[in-house]
Amino acid sequence: MSAAKPTAPKPTPEAHTSSRPLIAWLWRGYLRQHLGLVMLSVLFMAIEGSMQGALALMMKPMFDQVFTQGDRAALFWVGLGVLAIFIIRALAGAAQKTTVAYISQNATADMRRDLLEHTMRQDGPFHQAHPPGFLIQRVQTDVQAINTAWPSLMTGIGRDVISLVVLMGVAISVDWRWTLVALIGAPILVAPSQLVQKFVRARAREARDLGARLATRLDEVFHGIIPVKLNRLEQYQSDRYRALSDDLVRAQVRSVAGAATIPGLVDVMAGLGFFGVLWFGGGEIISGEKTVGEFMSFFTAIGFAFEPLRRMGALAGLWQVAASGIERIKELMDVQPTITSPKMPKPAPDGVPGISMQDVQLSYGETRVLDGLTLTCEPGQTTALVGPSGAGKSTIFNLLTRLIDPQEGHITIGGVAVNEMNLHDLRNLFSVVSQDPALFDETLRENILLGRTDISDEQLQEVLKAAHVSDFLPKLEKGLDTPVGPRGSALSGGQRQRVAIARALLRDTPILLLDEATSALDAESEKVVQEALDRLSEGRTTIVIAHRLSTVRHADKIVVMERGTVVDQGPHAELMDRGGLYARLHDLQFRDSGPSADSVVRAAQVRRRKESEAAARGSAHRDESSLLKRIWRRLSGQ
Repeated sequence: MSAAKPTAPKPTPEAHTSSRPLIAWLWRGYLRQHLGLVMLSVLFMAIEGSMQGALALMMKPMFDQVFTQGDRAALFWVGLGVLAIFIIRALAGAAQKTTVAYISQNATADMRRDLLEHTMRQDGPFHQAHPPGFLIQRVQTDVQAINTAWPSLMTGIGRDVISLVVLMGVAISVDWRWTLVALIGAPILVAPSQLVQKFVRARAREARDLGARLATRLDEVFHGIIPVKLNRLEQYQSDRYRALSDDLVRAQVRSVAGAATIPGLVDVMAGLGFFGVLWFGGGEIISGEKTVGEFMSFFTAIGFAFEPLRRMGALAGLWQVAASGIERIKELMDVQPTITSPKMPKPAPDGVPGISMQDVQLSYGETRVLDGLTLTCEPGQTTALVGPSGAGKSTIFNLLTRLIDPQEGHITIGGVAVNEMNLHDLRNLFSVVSQDPALFDETLRENILLGRTDISDEQLQEVLKAAHVSDFLPKLEKGLDTPVGPRGSALSGGQRQRVAIARALLRDTPILLLDEATSALDAESEKVVQEALDRLSEGRTTIVIAHRLSTVRHADKIVVMERGTVVDQGPHAELMDRGGLYARLHDLQFRDSGPSADSVVRAAQVRRRKESEAAARGSAHRDESSLLKRIWRRLSGQ
């Protein structure tokens, strides 16, 4: 087994400059499935783009036949042709925008769902390395940025490219030399635009990182609002947020400035081109070598051509901004979980299984968490794990459910190794009730059912009664349809625990994991929750983590852990009688409230044992003295 932590791959310099892999990834994953609509939208774009070329062609008869020669017959069909061009362009434009919007919205929704599903499948170390704010930024903001860019990118690739090709064709058909003169400034675009694009990509990526840090900061502030208020950290947190915001503003402004430079370069090229055409072509018109209509047709085509060229220049900057987000998304999607189901999984054990852990070793970096741990939990019995903080108790739960894997050792459930089972089947063996149950900002009913639709009202009512949820349900205005608030904030700690127990009862799994399930409750709530837990544990293999030793005195077996290994185990009475770590922890917990019954009994037992040993020694001494006296009398002839 391996416990290597998955890490996101570091982007290489080539990843920042090469767009082909990103475009190929987008096409294969999200656009190819809409191939029919893509082709249809390209057709509409081609029609819309070609209309500008048709309009440029209409300039020649308009000036030569209508304005110069005064041909009234040509006036009608030229005007009708121009009207038809604008009508066709309007219809094609509306159709292509609608089609592109449909494609981009669906592709973005698919990407967002895929990214969420992918991140949820990642291992525990992945989520330790990537805070919620970071992942929210990737799933929401970065994907939304791509959604904003996609329509412009598709339109630019389709309509503007086609429009540019058609317009340049019209210009070349009028005079190829004029076309070369018009494009005289094109070479100055190449090198500067490449440098600008690299700059924009880097600044956009920097802005994405800062956005993720801002989202993380907000997530921590809002989830920790009570500690923020109690420790008067409002100004401190505000200052930290303001500093990050200032950095983000600078990065975004620099990114926008860089992106705006590319269309500016196109304008410079356009200015040089127009100057050259006027200087070169104007002389030919004055000399009579070219007509005014030819010049206007050429001038219109070139004038129209510079506009899509300018948009494509802006598109280059827009792509760099979008590409920075796509890179981050693809980096996450390329991270594969290290804990997966085997190719040929074994079936999960039937019935109520036992659990065995043999010589388990686990380290995080240089920190040893479990050191040769060997542990057995008998089927249908309750095993309690106790020991000081950092002993590795919670790690056992993560190993059993394969949230992490050990570096060495074997873990079996019902005789089947956990890494030989399908992950879905393995985790279906467990129900977990923890100290801080995770409730969602939904109704009480939804938090208990968790999407299940196979539960009848009778089953639900039985569970509510068994978990003591029905005790507080009448106090809620909307009953089961009452929203529980963010993280269950509308419920008390005891109520949240009872909801978690109701979930576990509905799951009806053979193994129950209890992690400090009553430690944060008052005495009254603890009594109610403990009754529900006792009912839940019946007929199940139960493992309990507890710091309050009073809650595990009746466990079938108590396992005492220290520094990642088992140092003692047995029933409560035996552990107390042996006077080891468990007894010391027990006495320490009850020291402030006076001697406990267990400590009094144990002290009496120790005192009686010492008295018995002293009496035995005295008796042995008396016997030895009597024997020596008899020997002396015999030797002396008495």
